[in-house]
Amino acid sequence: MSHIPTPAILLLDPHPTRHTDIVRGPTSTIRSLSTGNDVPHAAYVDGFGNRCRRLVIPPGGVAFANDMIVVDSGMVDVVDRDAPEIFPGDLPSEVLEYTLASRYCEVDELSPIAWQLFGNFAPGWNRVQQICNFVNAQIRFDYQLARNTRTAGQALAEGVGVCRDFTHLAVALCRCMNIPARYCNGYLGDIGVPRDPAPMDYNAWFEAYLGGQWFTFDARHNMPRVGRILVARGRDAADIPMIHTFGPHILQRFEVITEEVICERIRDSVDR
Repeated sequence: MSHIPTPAILLLDPHPTRHTDIVRGPTSTIRSLSTGNDVPHAAYVDGFGNRCRRLVIPPGGVAFANDMIVVDSGMVDVVDRDAPEIFPGDLPSEVLEYTLASRYCEVDELSPIAWQLFGNFAPGWNRVQQICNFVNAQIRFDYQLARNTRTAGQALAEGVGVCRDFTHLAVALCRCMNIPARYCNGYLGDIGVPRDPAPMDYNAWFEAYLGGQWFTFDARHNMPRVGRILVARGRDAADIPMIHTFGPHILQRFEVITEEVICERIRDSVDR
């Protein structure tokens, strides 16, 4: 909520790579809390390939709602334990930025620790998995202790955080080992796993570049999952905030519900 018009960018829509999977919706509304009128907005694709919306939030604030059904394969995240690391000199130029330090990932500061911890592990998939195992064991999930300024190094020192902190630390440690890693966020329901008592929310995970392709890893859950709906990719959370405003704002309420739905249209497509 703001008392003056505030320009903003929203990152809440599925990534363009998932648009062909949307079978209903998205039914989206952005309405003024003061007047109830729709707020004009425009969509664009940012430099990382994510779909963004830009608008000017009117005085009094806005309410944003989005409802959709997205078809998913129902398969867990791909696992390839033979995927090798690629020598930095042979990496494609477009992935090199994902080996460098960024706002929340202090590669230079963490490199000595990373090489001490993971330098003797077999390179490739195994080393990334060992990093995930370490991060999962070092950080205690606590939604009440979330802090949007916490860095990877601070998460390691404090031993507490939320999914973005697990992800920042894993990304930073991978980069320390010269493994390109990029930060991802999106929707992830409790499909195929016991219900998580933590509130449904945006989820963060990461992708590591091995054997010439990107693979999904999740240091918080630390297991392959079903039903990830990617929203955005970037170097870290600074590149892909859910809401970025050019001025102060207060998030008064945020609720995400991600549930498995079997609808006739999906069932008919599968039957064919």
